[in-house]
Amino acid sequence: MKRKIVIAAVTAAVLAGGTAATAVALTDDDGHDGAGRGSTASSATARVAVGEAVAAGLRAVPGTVTEAELDDEDGGLVWELDVYGSDRAWHDVTVDAGNGKVLGKHIDHDGDGDRRAPGKTSVTLDEAVAAALKSAQGTVTSVELEGRRGGAAHWEVDVRGKDGAARELVVDARTGGVTADRPDGGHDDGDDRDDD
Repeated sequence: MKRKIVIAAVTAAVLAGGTAATAVALTDDDGHDGAGRGSTASSATARVAVGEAVAAGLRAVPGTVTEAELDDEDGGLVWELDVYGSDRAWHDVTVDAGNGKVLGKHIDHDGDGDRRAPGKTSVTLDEAVAAALKSAQGTVTSVELEGRRGGAAHWEVDVRGKDGAARELVVDARTGGVTADRPDGGHDDGDDRDDD
């Protein structure tokens, strides 16, 4: 019964939003959709694409966005952004995925000692998203700049396909070439240790 209500609500939201609405099924950290498992992950409608969320975030905090992630927060869908501000501080910015409004922003004091300014890349976040979407059509749910220390810089772009399958695409930050296409969750944990 609950599933029918959720499907009806998502369908109604998509129809109400016209072509600008995108249905996105959120997953837990293990890549499961949470259906029937009591998970807090749910189906929701993201009307604001990653590029629009980044633009809103940069209007609130000028600088460089190194990560944008679609997340379910308190029952609402939001984009969480990591911004290295022009003030040389790291900021967390939250953007409503339904209307593009900035819900909150604050300086991120966690991990200040091991977070450095992002290096210059030839490929911007927007260009990385465009390259990933050429390789796998769907909806971007996350994008992050990785490998800035010691390794080759690259963008990791998570795309949820129209078939519901999650893909992680790695976009070279110098050339814009898609260097890997593998199911989400198959990334090398060694890359994550450098930037966490």
